[in-house]
Amino acid sequence: MNVLEQLLGNRILVCAVAGWFVAQLLKTIIHVLVTGKFDPERLTGSGGMPSSHSSTVCAMAAAAGQIYGLGSFEFAVTVILAIIVMHDAMGVRLETGKQAKLINEIVETFKTMNGKTLAEEKLKEFVGHTPLQVLMGALLGILIGLLLV
Repeated sequence: MNVLEQLLGNRILVCAVAGWFVAQLLKTIIHVLVTGKFDPERLTGSGGMPSSHSSTVCAMAAAAGQIYGLGSFEFAVTVILAIIVMHDAMGVRLETGKQAKLINEIVETFKTMNGKTLAEEKLKEFVGHTPLQVLMGALLGILIGLLLV
């Protein structure tokens, strides 16, 4: 069996990648509907609705639960990983995005007042998720994990 066949035969990996891909696609579509603009960075970027991080790890956990059972080591590891990732997305990463937005506003104000540029490019503001974005990503991932196994 070659490498590609092994990778595609790994149902947990396929579910995780599908969870990420579907969430990124939905995130891009939702961004277009809300802003009226297509932003190609949304196809791979962090932040936004739904959380692709949550979708990825929850698809992986749902698939592991189905394949190995809810009492398995594999399911336990994927659930703990999912909890850590989702907690981080709503905590540190969300605060980082808020701080980036504030710093960008300060830099813009300073530039307007003094005509000087402090930074070449703006800091990324879409890095974290609200609890709703994480929940929607988790539900999407669980659904994908259940459907694809």
